[in-house]
Amino acid sequence: MKIEMTDEELYNWVFKIADTFYDLVYKDVWFKKIFRNIEQDSITAQQTDFMVQNMGGPKRFSGRDAKDAHPQIWIDENIWNYREDLLKKAFKEVNAPAEICELWLKIDNAFKLSIINKGGVEECVGRFKTDEIIYEPMPDYLKK
Repeated sequence: MKIEMTDEELYNWVFKIADTFYDLVYKDVWFKKIFRNIEQDSITAQQTDFMVQNMGGPKRFSGRDAKDAHPQIWIDENIWNYREDLLKKAFKEVNAPAEICELWLKIDNAFKLSIINKGGVEECVGRFKTDEIIYEPMPDYLKK
């Protein structure tokens, strides 16, 4: 699927979505704990560059691939779904074009299996010796 807009328009939409999404994340009392080791501006910029590149825009993303970017964070299906719900809320808040929303979710789901943990926290490993293993199981009241 090719997005029919200029690179600048694509970048602006993706940034607006990512910025709104991470505002929701960092205001969420529980979910922000998972992102405690990265500044909001940094992750917003990384996510924007990653998505723009994967949507066919300029190749500015210089981070790790999805599998190697998150090995220190325990993420299960419930956490994945919670994240997706916040993302959809961000789409709605900024009135994002349907084609961007659909492609974003398609890209996310392409990486899902390499990010989700199938077992316990023992699966997590630091990228560096100094990495904290982030284990924040979802409270029952947030599960669907």
